[in-house]
Amino acid sequence: MSVVEWERKEGISVITLNRPEVYNALNLETLRELMKIVEELAHSKATRAVIITGAGEKAFCSGADLKERRTFTEDQVRRFIHLIRETFTAIERLPRPVIAAVNGVALGGGMELALACDLRLADERAIFGLTETSLGIIPGAGGTQRLPRIVGKSKAKELIFTARRINAAEAERIGLVNHVVPKGEVLDAALKMAAMINENAPLALAQAKFAIDYGMETDLATGLMIETKAYEALIPTKDRLEGLEAFKEKRKPIYRGE
Repeated sequence: MSVVEWERKEGISVITLNRPEVYNALNLETLRELMKIVEELAHSKATRAVIITGAGEKAFCSGADLKERRTFTEDQVRRFIHLIRETFTAIERLPRPVIAAVNGVALGGGMELALACDLRLADERAIFGLTETSLGIIPGAGGTQRLPRIVGKSKAKELIFTARRINAAEAERIGLVNHVVPKGEVLDAALKMAAMINENAPLALAQAKFAIDYGMETDLATGLMIETKAYEALIPTKDRLEGLEAFKEKRKPIYRGE
């Protein structure tokens, strides 16, 4: 069995971290497999939405494999941190929506993986935490940067400084997750959301994601210019004309990403 499974169906890719015996911890093999899949997805027109989840019922991802980490030299640790950071950044930059289906614990690098996704759905039993300061380190795969952008600077500092774990209800309350769903239903909920996304124009989704992500990193005037450029990129597309025709004919549009 592969340490990362990749299932493709009807425009949706489901990526599953498949090391349930160690709470889907991230070792070098897992990160390399994940990066390989993400690189393929970056150029795939067949996939319009991506779901990332964990195998089993206990864990989404418990973070870095600390048993493996203990065998690393200092230089190997630096290389591992570079790989995990680059992998999560590649996920964040995919030109299509990415949903984290958090089916259990999401700690350390596991929570950072969820933060790199566009949307987060959580099983009611899910537990979140950036616990690195309790281990003498800091979140090194984007946690110190992505968490404050999602929940605000003060709350992010609280969670990182205390290394406190929070449940799904609190995660939803502070805006860390979009929705909490009943036990065992998070993947189904993610598939339903992905199917809704899948009905929309893929080029428009890519440009909307681009405008939001890059616009949020600048002032409003610049953000509006980014939005204008993103909109202009869609004007000559066949999908835009298909959307207008479908509206006129009172039917569902058929988008082809052209």
